[in-house]
Amino acid sequence: MQSEFVEQKQGESRSSSVTPDLASDKPVGNDLEASRYHTGFLRRTTQLLSRYGIETHGIAPIPAEERLETRWYQMFFVWFSANMNILTFSTGTVGPAFFSLGVNDSLIIIVIVDLVICLLPAFFAVFGPKLGTRAMVQARFSWGYLGAIIPTVLNVFSLQGFLILNCIIGGQTLASLSSRLDDTLGIVIIGIISLVVTFCGYRIIHWYESIAWIPNVIAFITMLGVGYPQLRDNQSAPVSQATVAGVISFASILASSILSWCTMTPDYGIYHSPAASSARIFLYTYLGFFAASVTAHTLGAAFAAAAPNVPAWNAGFNNSSSVGGLLYSVLLPTGAFGKLLTALVALSIPSACAPTMYTFSTSFMAIAPWFAAVPRWVYILISEGVLIPVAIVGAKKFYTTFVDILNIIGYWSSVFSAIILTEHVLFRRASFSEDQYPITTWASYTLLPSGIPAVVAFACGCGALVPFMSQAWYVGPVARHGSGDVGVYVGFVVGAIAYALARGFEKLWYKKMSKLDA
Repeated sequence: MQSEFVEQKQGESRSSSVTPDLASDKPVGNDLEASRYHTGFLRRTTQLLSRYGIETHGIAPIPAEERLETRWYQMFFVWFSANMNILTFSTGTVGPAFFSLGVNDSLIIIVIVDLVICLLPAFFAVFGPKLGTRAMVQARFSWGYLGAIIPTVLNVFSLQGFLILNCIIGGQTLASLSSRLDDTLGIVIIGIISLVVTFCGYRIIHWYESIAWIPNVIAFITMLGVGYPQLRDNQSAPVSQATVAGVISFASILASSILSWCTMTPDYGIYHSPAASSARIFLYTYLGFFAASVTAHTLGAAFAAAAPNVPAWNAGFNNSSSVGGLLYSVLLPTGAFGKLLTALVALSIPSACAPTMYTFSTSFMAIAPWFAAVPRWVYILISEGVLIPVAIVGAKKFYTTFVDILNIIGYWSSVFSAIILTEHVLFRRASFSEDQYPITTWASYTLLPSGIPAVVAFACGCGALVPFMSQAWYVGPVARHGSGDVGVYVGFVVGAIAYALARGFEKLWYKKMSKLDA
């Protein structure tokens, strides 16, 4: 019977025991963590911030009775705004600018990839309202308490990489307005705005995202109106034959940029009511992702493909290194209105930075108990202190930085996503019930799964994708034969299969041991 107990406690993590907090034996409360973990200055400061409406909740799951938000349109706008911006626009430019694809080839790839890959972050978003857990806390129900440290640490570094990219693009966009401005000043301005929005927390982020998309939509519509003649003429311009490697690699870049949101989307529904159907949550999120992504990606590809044939645009694009310059050069004929739009587009980049920095802070807290003892706002300040100087350096070689970071994030995110999905569908019966996800065990070493299958599957997935990688610093043996970078897809498939086998073996092992013990 002892082995049966172990299977129940470790393998399935189904228990109605008291809830351990941060691997202790104390029940989990609705944490203002300052009241139990923060001491001295941190505790006093956190309590003061709480009185002024700053979010001070840590990483403990939000109880169902406190998940009362029913404004479901927020689930649409938070991701519509986060993707309807110049960063997503810049991802679309990679096809023509980096892989020399024509506009027609680029647009076909974009539509297909966005239609399919946007399904994944939308699915992950359902976990937030249904379970009330942050993404990296929810991961413990497949990775185990200790195993979850791996994706959590990777998420911290990945999100900081995205913040750096966001600030680089924002800085370049502001710098394009005047010769007296440079990337450095723009990066600092964007970083400070992002800090202010993120520091306030969850509800302010949702409010900001509900309006941040407006200047970007106006700017993109204006760009279409001004640049349509050149875009139309470029349709008939001769282009080089698309290669298999170029097509697949561009598709991988697009997939990576979308997959990376899977480690974040649950965080922005944790205060929303679990009463809504999973289909409703999924649909709002999917439409937000797809509508914004396909629009910005296609516009980026179209203008980047046309830029070499339009001297003013090409000069602004600066040898494919300044997306902000391209945007401003397209809007230049509109005069002062174009300058205003360019400035607003740059200043709305925190729509992508705010969710990223917010999840950076909560992911940092989820690494280990002593990290959770530090309040969220401290990690926001740390992130800000790191991203500004690194972004200033990274701005000098934008596209190399951009492609490298996106692909690296995409590699591990694809394997991570496969593991979470396989656990939920095959081993949690696609249910969010308390029986399948006993949230009270969220911080217990012993009541959560062992995490061994997840670690094994992650190692298999990452190992399997290496031969298929195609990066500036490494090209795998398979990719050398012209396959392009298919590492993201290989990692997902191998990760899912390996996890299903390893987790299934673990369940059979526990079952066999329980019978022997009986």
